Amino acid sequence: MAGIGPHTQDWEPVVIRKKAPNAAAKKDEKAVNAARRMGAEIETVKKCTNKAASSSTSLNTRKLDEETENLAHERVPTELKKSIMQARLDKKMTQAQLAQMINEKPQIIQEYESGKAIPNQQIITKLERALGVKLRGKK
Repeated sequence: MAGIGPHTQDWEPVVIRKKAPNAAAKKDEKAVNAARRMGAEIETVKKCTNKAASSSTSLNTRKLDEETENLAHERVPTELKKSIMQARLDKKMTQAQLAQMINEKPQIIQEYESGKAIPNQQIITKLERALGVKLRGKK
C-alpha cells in the first residue's frame, strides 16, 4: 500500500437546497395561507372569461329551449294492427303460433297487435306471407 500515513481529504461541505417554489406551487391554498401567516403580500388577479365561448353556449341553450318538435318513433298504425289481429283470428291461430310460423318471438306479435311496435317492413312481409293477407298498400 503506497502512502501509509494520515490521509488528507480535501472535501468541502455540500449544501443541498430545495428549489424555489414554481408558479403553480405558489397558487395552491396551502402556500397562500402560509404566506398570509407570515405577513407576506398576496396579490390576487381575477381572470376574465371568454365572452365568445359563453355566448355560443347560451345560443345553443336558447335553441334547445325553443325546440318544439316532438321527436317520437313511428308506431304501428291502427288499421295494420287490426288487420293483423283479424287475419290471425280468421286462421284460428294464437299469437305464439303465428310468431313461431314467422320465426319471431311471441312478444313481437303482441307488440304489433297492441300498436306499440316500431314498424319493420321485413316482419310485416313475413306476416303477410304467413297470414295470406295483404297488410300494406291498401290504397
